[in-house]
Amino acid sequence: MTYSTLGIGGENAPSTGEPTAEQIRFFETSIRPLLSDHCYECHNDETSEGDLRLDSLSGMLTGGKAGPAVVAGKPQSSLIVTAISYRDSELRMPPEGKLSDQQVADLTRWVEMGAPHPDRGKVKVALPRGTVDLAAGRKHWAFQPLNDSTMPRSDESANTLANPIDAFIGDQLDRNELIPLGRADKRTLIRRATFDLIGLPPTPEEIEAFVADESETAFDVVVDRLLNSPHYGERWGRHWLDVARYADSNGLDENAAHGNAWRYRDYVVQSFNEDKPYDQFVVEQLAGDLLDSGDNSELRHQRLIATGYLLLGPKVLAEADERKMEMDIVDEQIDTIGRGLMGMTLGCARCHTHKFDPIEHADYYALAGIFKSTKTMESFKTVARWNEVLIADSDEMARKNEHERIVTEAKQKIDTRIAAAKRELTPTKGETVPEDIEKRFPEATRSELKELRDQLEQLEASAPEMPTAMAVVDGVVADVAIHIRGSHLTLGETVPRRFPRVFAKDAQPLLPSDSSGRLEFARWLIDEDHPLTARVMVNRIWRWHFGKGLVPTVDNFGLRGEPPTHPELLDWLAVQFIQNDWSIKSMHRLIMLSETYRRSSSFDANNAKVDSDNRYYWRCDVRRLEAEAIRDSLLAVSGTLDRTMGGRLLATPNRELVFNHTSTDTSNYDTRRRSIYVPVIRNHLYDMFQLFDYADASVLSGNRNTSTISPQALFLMNSEFMTSVSNSMAERLSGADVDRDQRIARLFNEAFGRSPTETEVQQANDFLAQFQTEGNEVTPKHAWQALCQAIVSSSEFVYVK
Repeated sequence: MTYSTLGIGGENAPSTGEPTAEQIRFFETSIRPLLSDHCYECHNDETSEGDLRLDSLSGMLTGGKAGPAVVAGKPQSSLIVTAISYRDSELRMPPEGKLSDQQVADLTRWVEMGAPHPDRGKVKVALPRGTVDLAAGRKHWAFQPLNDSTMPRSDESANTLANPIDAFIGDQLDRNELIPLGRADKRTLIRRATFDLIGLPPTPEEIEAFVADESETAFDVVVDRLLNSPHYGERWGRHWLDVARYADSNGLDENAAHGNAWRYRDYVVQSFNEDKPYDQFVVEQLAGDLLDSGDNSELRHQRLIATGYLLLGPKVLAEADERKMEMDIVDEQIDTIGRGLMGMTLGCARCHTHKFDPIEHADYYALAGIFKSTKTMESFKTVARWNEVLIADSDEMARKNEHERIVTEAKQKIDTRIAAAKRELTPTKGETVPEDIEKRFPEATRSELKELRDQLEQLEASAPEMPTAMAVVDGVVADVAIHIRGSHLTLGETVPRRFPRVFAKDAQPLLPSDSSGRLEFARWLIDEDHPLTARVMVNRIWRWHFGKGLVPTVDNFGLRGEPPTHPELLDWLAVQFIQNDWSIKSMHRLIMLSETYRRSSSFDANNAKVDSDNRYYWRCDVRRLEAEAIRDSLLAVSGTLDRTMGGRLLATPNRELVFNHTSTDTSNYDTRRRSIYVPVIRNHLYDMFQLFDYADASVLSGNRNTSTISPQALFLMNSEFMTSVSNSMAERLSGADVDRDQRIARLFNEAFGRSPTETEVQQANDFLAQFQTEGNEVTPKHAWQALCQAIVSSSEFVYVK
């Protein structure tokens, strides 16, 4: 077998033709001794560190974990040359010290010759490590076409099978001899649904209306009401912001304010409220700037804002190596898109072919070309600046133009007055014009000019602030060379922009030479034949409803991810998603109107023996509320929640440092707005969010953890925030014109969505009486405040059944 038959003749084969005697002599006298003295000890047939052998031509061409050590004829692409040159701070060989300049030159020259070697004719196979078997890779379940599975039969009642989800779930329950629990009671169900869809507790009035409605469609009405609430977008928009790694500051070295990130956040909330089709949502975020918006400037601005998705990640803004910074940003974008939209860890192929998934090293750099051809940064100079675009409307532009006209006139007035004053001067014979001729002007003229300049300064300072947004646009279109071992200092073959080959059933689409290819990439993602995009999103929706995905590893559908527990259901949901015009609200209705969703969360010992983790959904899992829902619920039941939507809360001006650990802290979390509007400061998160398992805003997260730690209880018991909200609750209850038992009932209904039992009423009364007699300074208000805090600190308040 020859190099050409292996498909690597152009990249990794020695030069054509037999090496000359002079070339072999050069290898034997200058190269082999060098390798023997400095390399063989660690890279031989017995000790091959990094799986790399340098004692044979085959070993050098095949390479180790980092890729081929030698690319014949291409020293700039050869890792061995990079290593001995010490130009890469992370790859320096030999480790005990750099070779002499002559040795470096000799080894570089040998690679340039085509790596002549005595074994040239004996080497038959030199496949680089990590070569991908695409045919085998395509057999993985996640890369198979969507299968609109036939609904399985089930022994459950016809009423249960009215929703196909229950047939799929029921089939697995039957196979595992599990008996599903019945429906949750109405009070439990409306509390569950209300938190699921709007992230707030239902009001007592909403609960009583649902309990009183005995019609078959009572729960349908509740679901539709919640989906039509403006608070729905705030709840589900927050879920998406986890995937988009949203933050109001950059983090890392320069924690500068993302002063306009809120525009993207509001775009997301609005998109969910409008039930924007998910395929459109994806395209706008990846390529909104490339869509034709016609004369609709508002639509064009919204689509520009949508591309903030590509900009929100943290960046090392003070990175001295501009090329490294650029490729680090591209890498962060590829990783976010890969895991967020495709459930694929594409970023793992930056340094070498993916170790587990059928993603080639070249696949990564084919995608990198798309995003390197995108203008993400305005400047890479220290301190680097991310790109922003003007989104002013016609009235704002008119004000800007008018202001510029007035400023121009003011400047002309000053210039005219100076010119006139110069003409009025009587020149002295032989005198040269002084550098500052204005010193010779009369006092009155100088005073007049000072006044005019003061007015100009005030005018310039009063310029109307034009709205801008974090957004990308197309940059200089160019393909990218493979970065061997991920380093921009060692470049291999240039790869045309394209999509990963494992997904290409036919020929790759030809990307335009005059644009980045982002639009084509986005449309490829939302093609109904793409095996991942719909699967990944319906799995996310399922996870956000049930606390776990049908694919438990929601961000990884690759070979190292977990397989789906219900593969047929996953595919059926994905097909329904596409057929229903990618409507997320339709998916909510489908899921929430199933018996699977409405099950009780009670315990069954027999089922638990078979399925202790409830993988097959015989019950509804009890779940703790997320940090935002806990905070928003506390504000809601205290009557202090500010329901104003949208806008900016970050006080720090755009691009200025919002926080560092030595001198600056301009963060401020003192607001009663919903938690989605609380600024997300990387490296300095709001303490309540940190305590209750908020997502790491530096990376995407589709699967938040839930911990139980003592500081959470201490926060609920002792924090100023808890004292404040419980005081407000006590004031509301004290002001109600009802007796004490009725106030206790109101407290339980607002906090737990249910009436208290007789025992609980008696316990609350005993608590109030005992609390008031323990000290002379304790007032009834203090007693009620303590009772309110005890109620909202309980597990029943922060958990949903």
